[in-house]
Amino acid sequence: MASLEEQINTRRTFAIISHPDAGKTTITEQMLLLGGVVREAGTVKGRQGNFAKSDWMEIEQKRGISVTSSVLQFDFDGKRINILDTPGHEDFSEDTYRTLMAVDSVIMVVDSAKGIEPQTKKLFEIVKERHIPIFTFFNKLDRDGREAIDLVDELESVLGIQAYPMNWPIGSGQILAGLYDLYHNNVEVYRPASATERFLALGADGDLAEPNPLQANGLWQETLEEVELLKDAGNQFDEEAIMNGKLTPVFFGSALAGFGIETFLQTYLTYAPAPQAKKTVEKTEIAPTNADFSGFIFKIQANMNPNHRDRIAFVRVVSGEFERGMDVTLARTGKKVRLSNVTQFMADTRENVQNAVPGDIIGLYDTGNFQIGDTIFAGKKKIEFEELPTFTPELFMRVHAKNVLKQKSFHKGVEQLVQEGTIQMYTAWDSGDYILGAVGQLQFEVFQFRMENEYNTDVVLEPMGSKIARWIVPEQLDPKMASSRNLLVRDRAGQPVFLFENMFAERWFADKYPDVKLEAKL
Repeated sequence: MASLEEQINTRRTFAIISHPDAGKTTITEQMLLLGGVVREAGTVKGRQGNFAKSDWMEIEQKRGISVTSSVLQFDFDGKRINILDTPGHEDFSEDTYRTLMAVDSVIMVVDSAKGIEPQTKKLFEIVKERHIPIFTFFNKLDRDGREAIDLVDELESVLGIQAYPMNWPIGSGQILAGLYDLYHNNVEVYRPASATERFLALGADGDLAEPNPLQANGLWQETLEEVELLKDAGNQFDEEAIMNGKLTPVFFGSALAGFGIETFLQTYLTYAPAPQAKKTVEKTEIAPTNADFSGFIFKIQANMNPNHRDRIAFVRVVSGEFERGMDVTLARTGKKVRLSNVTQFMADTRENVQNAVPGDIIGLYDTGNFQIGDTIFAGKKKIEFEELPTFTPELFMRVHAKNVLKQKSFHKGVEQLVQEGTIQMYTAWDSGDYILGAVGQLQFEVFQFRMENEYNTDVVLEPMGSKIARWIVPEQLDPKMASSRNLLVRDRAGQPVFLFENMFAERWFADKYPDVKLEAKL
């Protein structure tokens, strides 16, 4: 049996990020197709022959968007791959940011017709801040798009990262002919006449032998000139710069057509890092080769299987080796927990797992013991990993059950969805009414949909508009400070929070109570 270190070196754990509609889910499914777990793009094959998309939640399938992170695992080219397919929509940034804490590298998918979009830029900034290696895939090359040279220039100027094109498009859209692969020194032909003509070897001069099937329309000569420019004036390939997140390898292709995906995945796996050390709250690092098991919970999901009303805590294994039935300590409470019912994932399909190593994502069946950000560890020395990011919500709504007879399922649904991080919850200081907080409007829609479909409870949402949430030290609080312009509420932990109606109201409060310290979360 392979040693722990040998197993760790086969793991690759990454997230795919993009702006909505850039093709993130499509490229994920093409990778699953290459891994042999999918019969055709768009379906994930379960062991019992059932099928499910990587967007497994019903609202995702109805809306055609990803609203929650999926975990997908498969083997390819001697590697065990863990993909975390994140929501692209900005309203679910918090879920995406937490997911980025659980990966060792990132694939950024960009629409070649639209270039760098606002949400892509926002996500990239988080990746850059953490110095995570990032690999860029310009998608939808089979559609008419922007010039490749402009896309790479925008990538460097807007995101502030150096780029190294690993391949280069020969035309695009209706005249797409192939990819000039600088790294492999060949040409991948788009829609070749036969399998043997899919890859054409380049000569020592970087040209194709005669007769050249791509000579038509002047595309080939134009590509050669652009490649020569890249070689003369472009960045040098630097593996260390890639590992530090300072240089991004750039690839072109079409996920929908399955063009360029296999070469991209093979090259990515060559340079993507194996599982890395993670920082603790004490700013020390826990190496994956540390003998004692440790991991942290970055996501909680209820009702992945509606028939069983289950709840799964997703754990990134950081160090040591998980073995089914082992006892671990929950750092937050100090309590012992036995890990006897643990799964691994393929979208909404799962199977029991006997062991797992650093880089793997495992799911713990949870009855309410775990919270997002919790650390679990084996061994005598306490380990607690860095806090995961939380956002200060900007939009608020009061919520109550439409049917007073369904209070039990209403409270259960709210509690579980809040624990998942689907939405944030506050309670009015005096009345105890539930108030929901969100980063974006779509979070409320997902909450309402899931309450109706998973908890059989219709809810009434009363908009309160945008508010400015500020936390106050309990010792400084006098409930009489509250007014119609700064509502006093409690957060989940029971801490006092003021919801100011606007910046003017916040400044007025600061002037009236100059000694009171107010704080925003991340």
